[in-house]
Amino acid sequence: MIAAAVGVAFAGSAQACELPAGTRLESQRYALSYRTIPPRIAVGEQFVVELAACAKTGSALPGRLTLDAQMPEHRHGMNYRPNLKTTASGRYRSEGWLFHMPGRWEFIFDLGGERLTHSVRVE
Repeated sequence: MIAAAVGVAFAGSAQACELPAGTRLESQRYALSYRTIPPRIAVGEQFVVELAACAKTGSALPGRLTLDAQMPEHRHGMNYRPNLKTTASGRYRSEGWLFHMPGRWEFIFDLGGERLTHSVRVE
């Protein structure tokens, strides 16, 4: 199994921010939205993940964000290592994603130890 975690350092302190449209996830201290391009993920075809993260009131952005995906029922991750780049303050683009099997995949976002997950079904 090849780990698909990628990391990027956050800059800045706590501030209000608007999250773009997408799937929204929240933890106690952070909010995150993400979308895939194309919107429908197909088995064996590359896709992109765009995401944005915000600290909630009174919190600062964590020093590190990691992004990964796995198939919980199969107990394995991806065969590819996507990259993650900052596009603007609190905005990121991750390229090189490819889900090689059909079934339930789980995106895993870790913001300073707070884990947010979201499952998607790929056919």
